[in-house]
Amino acid sequence: MTKIEALKQYFGYESFRPAQEELIDSILSGRDVMGVMPTGAGKSLCYQIPAMLLPGVTLVISPLISLMKDQVNQLVKAGIPGAYINSSLTGKQYREVLRRAALGRYKIIYVAPERLETDEFLRFALGVDISLLAVDEAHCVSQWGQDFRPSYLGIARFLGKIKKRPVVGAFTATATHEVKQDMERLLGLRSPLSITTGFDRPNLYFHVARPKSKGAYFREVIASKKDVSGIVYCSTRKTVDAICSMLQKQGFPATRYHAGMEDEQRRESQDDFISDRAGIMVATNAFGMGIDKPNVRFVIHYNMPKNPESYYQEAGRAGRDGKPSDCILLFSYEDIRIAEHFIETSGKNKELSEKERRLLHRRDLARLDKMIGYCETDTCLRSYLLRYFGEKRRADCGNCSSCR
Repeated sequence: MTKIEALKQYFGYESFRPAQEELIDSILSGRDVMGVMPTGAGKSLCYQIPAMLLPGVTLVISPLISLMKDQVNQLVKAGIPGAYINSSLTGKQYREVLRRAALGRYKIIYVAPERLETDEFLRFALGVDISLLAVDEAHCVSQWGQDFRPSYLGIARFLGKIKKRPVVGAFTATATHEVKQDMERLLGLRSPLSITTGFDRPNLYFHVARPKSKGAYFREVIASKKDVSGIVYCSTRKTVDAICSMLQKQGFPATRYHAGMEDEQRRESQDDFISDRAGIMVATNAFGMGIDKPNVRFVIHYNMPKNPESYYQEAGRAGRDGKPSDCILLFSYEDIRIAEHFIETSGKNKELSEKERRLLHRRDLARLDKMIGYCETDTCLRSYLLRYFGEKRRADCGNCSSCR
């Protein structure tokens, strides 16, 4: 089977998107890769296609336990044998997955990073042919990334323990120059093919509003969105619950998602949104990573995120089908206080040393300042975001609230 035959058979596409083919060819030739591609650019195909063509098994390191099941279900529906390993499995289920994997039943296994350094998983890894190790959301390995996870630092240690080092691919949607350097160094990539596709999404309209009454403005905006699918991001669970309740009372098919809900409630809400039974998802930033829903016509941030990386990744969940979509941020100075509170709280991570906590605190405050600058600028919003990610473009985009 060729790569184009695999693309058509398993995913139904006739051709590759920009950068996909180059990354796939590099992996198939045995060379490490680093792909920084915006939301909707098709990062997952860059390791799923090689997984079907290479011998042995592909391990995909993913930070989100809640989404592994959905991703594996999508693979199985496409005819790709896959499984996942994380803390949601019982001991019996975990051992059964390892048994089947050892027999070659799976081509792709999603693994939580914490599992890599357990004795049982390491024994399994030493006995199977791992052809490819793909690191999803690879920015999590960097202290300069927006979602630093100390468990990602164990990936390089795991690679050093197994007998035969597989090809390694690192993928993420957003990464600054510093984060890309960390990804290559901390994951131990060897002379990788590094591709950063353009961050610009021309179909997205960016708008920052600074209304006197955020609630009144939101009701006015959402009234025009009744027949389309969208996401409303809020900073707190309390705000999510209040906004969702308000929308439901007004007749909107809305659902909600945040970490304070039971696992089954979150799964039901996610399924309702993906299947269009609920047109609007009201959520904290706990929702969205790995969600492949092409017809999201708007993303509204009821509160300002605490950094541009999070904002661009979340806003980028709109318009994945390439059609015009709105990215609207409602800004108030109260948002700054909320963001500062979250930064202070996140600095209490016990897995970090005092020096690391101070470093992350300074970094987070600096990025918050950049996010505030986005909300306050009178210049082109698109250019502001692209410059932040190191991409230069002309000053006037013609498709944001500053340029219209």
